[in-house]
Amino acid sequence: MSLKGKTLFITGASRGIGLAIALRAARDGANVAIAAKTTEPHPKLEGTIYTAADAIAKAGGEALPLAVDIRDEAAVKEAIEKTTATFGGIDIVVNNASAISLMPVARTDMKRFDLMHGVNARGTFLVSKYAIPHLLKAKQPHILMLSPPLDMQEKWFAPSTAYTMAKFGMSMVALGLTGELRGKVAVNALWPRTTIATAAIKNILGGETMMRMSRKPDILADAAWAVFQKGPDFTGHFLIDDTFLAAEGVTDFDKYRLDPSQPLQIDIFMPDDIPLPHGVRMSPKG
Repeated sequence: MSLKGKTLFITGASRGIGLAIALRAARDGANVAIAAKTTEPHPKLEGTIYTAADAIAKAGGEALPLAVDIRDEAAVKEAIEKTTATFGGIDIVVNNASAISLMPVARTDMKRFDLMHGVNARGTFLVSKYAIPHLLKAKQPHILMLSPPLDMQEKWFAPSTAYTMAKFGMSMVALGLTGELRGKVAVNALWPRTTIATAAIKNILGGETMMRMSRKPDILADAAWAVFQKGPDFTGHFLIDDTFLAAEGVTDFDKYRLDPSQPLQIDIFMPDDIPLPHGVRMSPKG
């Protein structure tokens, strides 16, 4: 069970969840194309495509930093072609890049609306579209979306209609591609039960307090790695990180907590009908 020699194309891999998935693959000796926009240091956002490439190399992988705005069709096509030219193909696509703004309709700027739909739904569609011909040549190809189950409840839409539409758009791409590529490419979506300690949580949603109530991105990296071990028949799933890992034999979930003394915060879009797996607790340790 290893990703050695596999090539992953990961959007938004300069930091956070995308980088965590990249580093987990790199420890196996995988090749990682880092498709992200950040090329210069940002005061509030850690990491660039180049610092990510250095970290991937140190972890044991081969990295290809690519400055890509996934809303730009020509840039996406060029990045896919450069990845295949460098590594000889693409085995796995991770659609992780996402834009967020949790505002009601009356307060949503249309420029922000267009950004979220351009990155989340359209970007996911676009990257997948140009990767498919290369994935069809791979031995065990996967497309993974970092997007939620399609739990169509009013409570998810009412506070932030534009973001919910855009994020569910990613999941709708997963649903469509499942049928389109069944038997050829495994297509799945992965979502965290709890908030994940990323820049979005720190800068937009809850600051340091919510960071402490979150899990590390490693839980999604481990879940993604386990998904990639599956064959093409493992497809069409909307996975919750800890439920899936528990089914794969993981029993220690405390290691993923950023601060074991704090309760865990349930993430947005988490369906009500998916129970906690055995060994998982939301309350503080002790």
